[in-house]
Amino acid sequence: MDQDIAVAERPSALNRNVPDFSAAMTGNQTFQLSDYKGKKIVLYFYPKDNTPGCTTEGIQFREMYSQFQAANAEIFGVSRDSIRSHEGFKEKLALPFELISDPDETLCTMFDVMKMKNMYGKKVRGIERSTFIIDESGKLVKEWRGVKVPGHIDEVLEFVKALT
Repeated sequence: MDQDIAVAERPSALNRNVPDFSAAMTGNQTFQLSDYKGKKIVLYFYPKDNTPGCTTEGIQFREMYSQFQAANAEIFGVSRDSIRSHEGFKEKLALPFELISDPDETLCTMFDVMKMKNMYGKKVRGIERSTFIIDESGKLVKEWRGVKVPGHIDEVLEFVKALT
């Protein structure tokens, strides 16, 4: 008896269906989760376009994109930046995948990635770098929170390849 729940609900939402959602994304498109049934989804949340860690993470996903595609996986980056900002970031880094804009924090809330962080000694509310894997049937099967970029993309690819 598997029913849809908000991903952020606890206890863990792992192995539960992710509710269908839609959001604006680059390429003048709308992301709709149900459009990707039959594909694995790598949904990575990052704090801000054009910042060092987020640039490195985007480049690493770009460099391994063909390997993710070979594993029947689609990659989508998510932040609170505007579509305009995303388009510039995507073009600058030549990203082969789309970026989802979440300015009202709907997806950030759904996946519970908004956290209080220290920035130069001040408390600020922002996105905790996190990655989620949704399997071909729409179930959340893996989450990484508080991600450190070095080695992370390799770990994500290894997990995606191991999914049957």
